[in-house]
Amino acid sequence: MRGSLRYFATNMKVCLLLAICASLSVPAFAQSSAPSSGQDLPSAPAPHVLTPTLPGGVTINRATPSALPLSLDEAIVWGVQHSLQMELARQNQRMVHGQVLTVANNLLPSVTAEAFTQTQMINLAALGFKPQSLAALLHQFGVAPGSFSTIVKLDTTGAQLNLDQQLFNVPAYYLYRSAQKADTVASMTTLNAEGTVVLQVGTQYLRALADASQIENAQALEKADELVLHQAIASHDAGVGTNLDVLRARVQLQAQQQTVINSENTFAKDKIALSRLIGLPADQELTLTDKTPYSEFAELPLEDAKSLAYKRRKDLLSLQAQMEVAERAEKAVKYERLPTLSFGGHYGVLGETHGLYHGVFAATGSVKIPIFQEAQLRGEREVADAQVNALHQQITSLRVTIEQQIRSAMLDVQSSAQLVKVARSNVDLSTQELQQSIDRFQAGVSDNLPVVEAQAMLADSQTKLVQTLYQYNQSKLTLARNTGVVETQYQVYLGR
Repeated sequence: MRGSLRYFATNMKVCLLLAICASLSVPAFAQSSAPSSGQDLPSAPAPHVLTPTLPGGVTINRATPSALPLSLDEAIVWGVQHSLQMELARQNQRMVHGQVLTVANNLLPSVTAEAFTQTQMINLAALGFKPQSLAALLHQFGVAPGSFSTIVKLDTTGAQLNLDQQLFNVPAYYLYRSAQKADTVASMTTLNAEGTVVLQVGTQYLRALADASQIENAQALEKADELVLHQAIASHDAGVGTNLDVLRARVQLQAQQQTVINSENTFAKDKIALSRLIGLPADQELTLTDKTPYSEFAELPLEDAKSLAYKRRKDLLSLQAQMEVAERAEKAVKYERLPTLSFGGHYGVLGETHGLYHGVFAATGSVKIPIFQEAQLRGEREVADAQVNALHQQITSLRVTIEQQIRSAMLDVQSSAQLVKVARSNVDLSTQELQQSIDRFQAGVSDNLPVVEAQAMLADSQTKLVQTLYQYNQSKLTLARNTGVVETQYQVYLGR
């Protein structure tokens, strides 16, 4: 087994690299998932979208001629299936699975078939053979040394089966088990990416819904401003109003028109961002079919939320799987001092081409014991121990981070729920104030200054209501993400 040590070293590097790469990816999520601002968290397909295929299986989605109806559920399904983040995660999982298969194949018997035919011309004189030195022997057979040619031509043909098998290699066995767990790490990484995509798509869809609500409110106020302007003009023409009332009403109308334009621009840009997030072309027009959801969320006990997160958080499960990878790799390093036993051989036929063939075979058993490799073995053991300790510290830290994220998300849910109630009350009061101001202006009791002020107050109240509704729904999605269930229970948390 000449290649056993090379095989062992190669696969040790493969497994350690898999574990190290995976361990570097999870802390990045743990840092990016801190719910400081609500946006820092890890962060039905349309039948008419054209997807031409390029070489290599790459597809490009093209926009449909008409607007594409899109619900929240459809947006999430589309994002999970077509977003770049999920495609990269799936390809990474395939890559790791392929490496695991490579490690597994090295434990199986290696059987190869070989056939060859060759023509050789050999210069015996160049190899040190001189016929004169065998003159006495050649004379006994009646052969003159001078007639013996030193240039020999050979035509040979042969075929054989080769077999190599490791009979006893404990480090290789533990490396294979380590690679198997690396496949689990890749699966958890893909599921973790799915949760991130669900949160991102859901947040972006809710933001677009908030933009649509802002447009509706702004357009309603714009119509109200048009009525106030018409009333101001009519009062002025009748001689009971002032030109100041007309100017004030016109300025208010134009300011509201600017608000409508800005809201429509923001809505269009957020829909473009949503299209790209779910893998659609930027020029794909979307029609959002859902409305902003609102449902009071039943408070989840902290201990229940923590217990759920410890079982469902894919980043934590990935770290735990990486710990098993590192522990099995550590065992492989521990048993490197054991001897390895292998067997190799071949069987076939060999002979002159068009001549007589005869069977040939070889069987070899080998035992190899590492002797002068103590520094290397100790170094590999120290590296493996350091990796296990580092992963243990990461797991401990992540469990504390999970509790901190859940507590923060719960506070956001509670506060935003109270803000929604206050904002709704403010909208109702501002609406009543505006109506009373309009009635007083129409009755000629006062000018339209109170109307303009009441409209500004109502616009501010409506804007805050839309923002607080968005914050409330987004905080519930964040809580679902922090407990590890957003990809399966986002509808429950949103109350849909």
